[in-house]
Amino acid sequence: MPRAPSGWSLIAMSAGIGISLATGMIGGRAQAPGDPAPVKSEGGKYVDAIGDPTFKVGADGTVDWYTFQGYIRYTANCMKCHGPGGQGSSFGPALANSLKTVDYNHLASIVANGRKSVNAAQDLVMPAFGANKNVMCLLDAIYVYLRVRSAGATGPERPSKHEPSRLSSPSRKTHA
Repeated sequence: MPRAPSGWSLIAMSAGIGISLATGMIGGRAQAPGDPAPVKSEGGKYVDAIGDPTFKVGADGTVDWYTFQGYIRYTANCMKCHGPGGQGSSFGPALANSLKTVDYNHLASIVANGRKSVNAAQDLVMPAFGANKNVMCLLDAIYVYLRVRSAGATGPERPSKHEPSRLSSPSRKTHA
């Protein structure tokens, strides 16, 4: 006769269900991101119809501030494994392609917790970045950059024009 789950097993199962719901993973699959068209902007941060961070690219190629910051942060923290512009490398998958089927919550979960895919054909391990403030504090911007790349709205190079930052900062005083 099978045993009833212990208290710790129930907690672990509940946590797994909660993570699946929070990351959009039902049945082991992530939800595809919605239409990237911005519907709202708050302080220069654009969001789509379901509230995920998204991009805005002007007719002249000017990108929003988050796309520009995302390029800088992606280049500093992600490019060494995932290649320029999210195009992939022998170390990591093409994130620009992955964002066609992976939503924000699923990507955030992978970045925070890491991922391991080891079998006879491959040995891929992504470390967890949950404690890395250079990544987690700027994950929205990294996601926006990868999303603009996934949509093909920009090339892999540094954006040549961007909107100004709308983040408020204290005035700086210089001393003579």
